[in-house]
Amino acid sequence: MQYPGRQDRLEEPPIADLAALAEHVTADLLGWGPTPQLALFGHSMGATVAFEVARRLQRQDRAPVRLFVSGRIAPDAPYSGRLHAGSDADLIADLERLASDAAPVAALRADPELAELVLPPLRADYRAVETYVFEPGERLRCPVSVLLGDADPTVTVEQAQRWRAHSDADVDVTAFSGGHFYLDTRVREVAAHVSARLG
Repeated sequence: MQYPGRQDRLEEPPIADLAALAEHVTADLLGWGPTPQLALFGHSMGATVAFEVARRLQRQDRAPVRLFVSGRIAPDAPYSGRLHAGSDADLIADLERLASDAAPVAALRADPELAELVLPPLRADYRAVETYVFEPGERLRCPVSVLLGDADPTVTVEQAQRWRAHSDADVDVTAFSGGHFYLDTRVREVAAHVSARLG
């Protein structure tokens, strides 16, 4: 699912509030009609969005069959950050910290027009994550699969275990070789992992 302010939705303003984004995605999914085999997968900020969407769908008796969360600490884990209020250089520096491939980030530094296109939705993402407030509520009833890169600076395997507190069903944690963007180089492994859990 494509968020406002991205790719083919570039003309729409990005949503900088995570709860509002979850409401937006939930409304879109409910508009699809019955989806008995719906599974959700979210990476980084998208993991928290997917979690919040799963909660909302469950309240509508439309719970997903499984939730996959990738590269993100549990929603109730302590988190602080103010990068969304910082400079463009601060955002780019954080991307460099997370990226396994420095070339795209270097392009942002070298091309002001590209930066002007990419950074506003990115800043909205940072704001959504950094201002998110977890609201305790009913635990999920669907299984949860937690995925991460074993060298991800934003979440460790130990921290990922905290997701277990958010579902009454099975929760499994799997680390893949790589950093925060391990998905870029582990697509086949992750696809097989997801397929096995949905099979």
